[in-house]
Amino acid sequence: MKNSTLIKRGAIHAFGVLAYVSLLVTFMNQASNWFGENDHGVITPIAVILLFVFSALVTSGLVLGKPIMLYLDGLKKEAVKLLIFTGLGLFVFMSLVFVILLILK
Repeated sequence: MKNSTLIKRGAIHAFGVLAYVSLLVTFMNQASNWFGENDHGVITPIAVILLFVFSALVTSGLVLGKPIMLYLDGLKKEAVKLLIFTGLGLFVFMSLVFVILLILK
């Protein structure tokens, strides 16, 4: 697989994580409006932990899914490169978010 293809794929996976996190934050910001601010006992912690586990599943699938498939298919160098490119993409998006936070300060 070409490096340019791996770079594109890594950027797409990193953008997928950014999009998922953005949707999750939007949900969490609106949750008190939708569900109220009442104490729901044990249900709220269960919901939060299930959301955490689901988020781990989604983000790990986006970050690790394809590299693991490539690795198991014998394309070990490509798998590592894709993982690195995805990590770099996540780092770029994270850096942009922090720059935006500094600008909005």
